[in-house]
Amino acid sequence: MHTFYQQYQIAKNNSIKFMKNGQIAAYLQALSEMNKYKRLMVAVVAN
Repeated sequence: MHTFYQQYQIAKNNSIKFMKNGQIAAYLQALSEMNKYKRLMVAVVAN
């Protein structure tokens, strides 16, 4: 769970950086990564 949270935070920081730099494709990829880790955290909590 802790590693998922760390990876989520890294993806979140990357998405903010990409958005500020105007890198749309990388921004969307980071958002997708954030969504993946958020779902994994929810699945771990549910079990």
